[in-house]
Parts: sequence; C-alpha cells; structure tokens
Amino acid sequence: MASYHIRTYQERDRKRVLELFSRGMEEHAPATFRHLLKLPRTLLLLIGVPLATFLVSGSWLLAVVCIVFLLLFLRFLAGQPWKNYVSMCLHTDMVDITKSYLNVSGAGFWVAESGGQVVGSVAAQPVKDPPSGRKQLQLFRLSVSSQHRGQGIARALVRTVLQFARDQGYNDVVLATGLLQQGAVSLYYSMGFQKTGESFMDLLTWLVDVSLIHFTYPLPSAQEHEL
Repeated sequence: MASYHIRTYQERDRKRVLELFSRGMEEHAPATFRHLLKLPRTLLLLIGVPLATFLVSGSWLLAVVCIVFLLLFLRFLAGQPWKNYVSMCLHTDMVDITKSYLNVSGAGFWVAESGGQVVGSVAAQPVKDPPSGRKQLQLFRLSVSSQHRGQGIARALVRTVLQFARDQGYNDVVLATGLLQQGAVSLYYSMGFQKTGESFMDLLTWLVDVSLIHFTYPLPSAQEHEL
C-alpha cells in the first residue's frame, strides 16, 4: 500500500485539485443513469412514448428509433446535475482556492499527497447562518483519485477536518452529499456522522431523483473532554 501524507493546499496544487474534483463528480453520471432507468416515471416514458408513436404511425422502426432517442436523452440528462455542480463550483469558491479558504478565518483546504502527486483533497468553511448558539464548520470538496481509493485517504482527510474543527472551537461539522455517492455516504455513517435530512438542489436533481443527504457530526465540548 502506497504511503501518503496530508498537508495544507498550495497554489501549485490547483490544476491537480480541480482535475480530481471534476473527474470525481462526473464519474457519478453512469450510476445516475442506471438509477434513472429504474424510476417508475422513466419506465412509463420508455413504454408509453414508443407505443404511442407506433399507434399513430404504424411503424415499429419509428418506435425503436424513439426508444433509442429517449435513452440517449436520459443518458444526457443523468450527467447534467454533476456537470452543472462542477461548473458552479469552478465559478465560485474554486476560482481562487487560497482566497476562498486559506485567507478566511476558521476555514481550510487540505490535500493528500502520495509519491509526489496530489491524490485527494478536502475543504471546510464556517457556516454563515448556523442555528442559534452553535458554531458550525461545513465540509466541502472531498475527493480521492480512483487509483488511490481503499487506502483510508478519504477517512484521513475527514479526520483532518474534524480535528481542525475541534482546535477552532466548533460545535458541529456539517455536510451534504449525493444519495448516489454510496462510498461517501457509507464513510460518513461509519465515522459517526448523523443524518439530519434530505433535499434536492434544484428541479433537475428532482427530475433524476438525486437527493442530497445532510449530515452533522456533533463535537464534544471542552467540558465533555475533561469529563
């Protein structure tokens, strides 16, 4: 197993971090497509539209062409939520990672390095409007190269954020991840994160039935540590 270490992000990491993040998000498109095909409304569409086409035209060939067209459209649709999300991130906080994270009090951005190459990343920012009396840190941009998964890198990156939150005096670490990101969902549950709800980011994610799962990790207070 290759060794790795975690360190603070540097500007020279930018190209690799953006590449890891983009690939990591867009690789969920095939799973989204498979999920979309299992939805009752999709099955109704795939049966109803070709059947209606055949009844109107009397042509089985046209009905088959219709099915092919619908499958191609659904494949395109399945990839759009991830592409839109990547585009949004690349035009907001990830335009200038140093400015968005390292120059912000109580925020941070870390990378995992193995063999001289960045193979993972994670970020965290203070929640702007936390519940009354709570100081919360939100975990963002967790990503690990597909060639380096299964080595505990993602877990180590999350632990880095949790330790940072403890050191900074936060009450909770919160995050949201896609329902179909099963690896991430399992990781958070195994580390003690608690599910607090689900939501859809927009109409498109509702159409493809890809919800966000919201998690919270309550951090013990200083008094609890002493006990």
